[in-house]
Amino acid sequence: MTIFTELNQVMPAWLIDWIAGGVLQWSGWSLFWYVMIMTHITIASVTIFLHRHQAHRALDLHPNVAHFFRFWLWLTTGMITKEWAAIHRKHHAKCETENDPHSPQMQGIQTIMWRGADLYKIESKNRETIEKYGQGTPDDWIENHLYDKYRWQGLGLMMIINLVLFGAMGGLVWAIQMVWIPITAAGIINGIGHYWGYRNYDCEDASRNISPIGLIIGGEELHNNHHTYATSAKLSSKWYEFDIGWFYIRCLETCGLANVKKTIPKIKSSHPRHISEDLVKTIVTHRYEIMSRYSKTLKAAFNLEVQTMKSLAKEFADNHHWLFKDEANLNPSQKARLETLMGVNERIKHLIEMRRELTQLWTKSTASREQLTEQLHHWCLKAEKSNLQLLQNFSQKLKTYA
Repeated sequence: MTIFTELNQVMPAWLIDWIAGGVLQWSGWSLFWYVMIMTHITIASVTIFLHRHQAHRALDLHPNVAHFFRFWLWLTTGMITKEWAAIHRKHHAKCETENDPHSPQMQGIQTIMWRGADLYKIESKNRETIEKYGQGTPDDWIENHLYDKYRWQGLGLMMIINLVLFGAMGGLVWAIQMVWIPITAAGIINGIGHYWGYRNYDCEDASRNISPIGLIIGGEELHNNHHTYATSAKLSSKWYEFDIGWFYIRCLETCGLANVKKTIPKIKSSHPRHISEDLVKTIVTHRYEIMSRYSKTLKAAFNLEVQTMKSLAKEFADNHHWLFKDEANLNPSQKARLETLMGVNERIKHLIEMRRELTQLWTKSTASREQLTEQLHHWCLKAEKSNLQLLQNFSQKLKTYA
């Protein structure tokens, strides 16, 4: 005798049917796709509305679209726009320091992965953080009298809807919806996104691109790109990267429901330019991309040196971990190895010294435009008079950037 046969003796048939499958009586696969679609809408709401629109002002949204996202987040996460934006802005302002609300470099990857949601709740109670970093977020009647005041009632309403539609299985559906953002955002993005993956740009923090295909977490997988160009509405930067959040934004823009304000700046090449203040400005604007390209030049030079100096391959086999990074991001051990390498190979030493000189274009804040222009002219002249063909080519290419 099954449990439903036993229940049939004490409960009406319609109640048993409701417990078994709710109003809709969907199959397991239908429930699965329902959960995937609903949680994906939540991810899209976080990345488009909370992250790119509210926290970074990278795009404007039509009021109706913005309010739909606010309502959906109240219904499925209970998160308050001002709190989320403030905590995220503080994360950028204090990244990888003791004041960062969620840094695996400071608090450990295990802590961020498993207690990320708790850290968010703790920081959300810090009124100084909310008031300092939460400016410009919604402050209207519905925010103050419904979404903020009755934040948990939205989650309760979502549970009632799921239970009505799917019966007992609605409880499981609701539970998955509730853990989706804590796992993907508080855990994976804040944790793995600052711990493991590849880097297109050697920016000042430890951010990583988790995957070049940003589908599951709405494009937030491209976290290194985001930290390098935080105010960009588009998170993908290479031809092989895909940001589904950007796809949605472009669809909204096509329909007149969004207006993109800023994207990742792209270097354009033209005929060789005279070294001027405009060229200096271009180089400073695109400094992360330029240093990425210089790293490729340095890597090619290192590989050439390995062919003639076999000891390099053995002694510096781990070069890809530290040789091509910004020296400001190296630890003492890596800095010592860099100095050792420079001591045994003059060509590599010259390339590293030239890299140091080039970075002074954007680290010398007290230099005038005229001084920076003269400095760039001197750098290019020095590069083209060297006996390093790769360095000469880089200098000539540098003068074509616009």
